[in-house]
Amino acid sequence: MSLANSIYSTLFRKNYTMLATVFAAGFAWEIGFNSTMDKIWDSNNRGRQWKDIRNKYVEGGEDEE
Repeated sequence: MSLANSIYSTLFRKNYTMLATVFAAGFAWEIGFNSTMDKIWDSNNRGRQWKDIRNKYVEGGEDEE
């Protein structure tokens, strides 16, 4: 039995397992993509975001969120 046949028989043969596989893969892709893009955004905008310059403008130094 080849790898493709085993993947097909395990994940895609029945409709509900295919649907669960597609949703799980989409969810994993979204989390990975969003975290990667957030890291890229933060590295490109370092020093210009509120989290980087907050201590210059907030008095007291404690987080009041």
